[in-house]
Amino acid sequence: MLSISTKGRYALRLIVRLALLSDINRPARKREIAGQEDMSEDYAEQLLIRMKSGGLIESRRGVQGGFILARSPDRITVADVLETVEGPIQLAPCQAENCAKTTDCITRDLWNEVQTALLKILRNTTVAQLCERARKHTSTPISYSI
Repeated sequence: MLSISTKGRYALRLIVRLALLSDINRPARKREIAGQEDMSEDYAEQLLIRMKSGGLIESRRGVQGGFILARSPDRITVADVLETVEGPIQLAPCQAENCAKTTDCITRDLWNEVQTALLKILRNTTVAQLCERARKHTSTPISYSI
């Protein structure tokens, strides 16, 4: 079964939440965004650290500290987030050049086409677009309170 891991899905939720909070121009605390996304603070911290190491977010210290996006949400793609927390996105291991069947595999072209289509969607979908979807699909106002 093809599946994006919990790590990837939760990291995407966290960064979208950070982007939504950036609308009010203040850092978000780990507890706040973990609570709003119904995940443990420890798990959120692991993902936030990976995204910080990957240059997607920054942290600020102090009373007014927390996490913010390192760049505009329209310059962060879903692929950026997934590759930062999970590594390269590869649909099927047989796509690698070191596959013993690369020259005579009857399904390799199919997997390459699917991989290309998947990456196109992930690389062309931005965090800003996901924020717009969130704003349109939420029936209750998004809470920005601590």
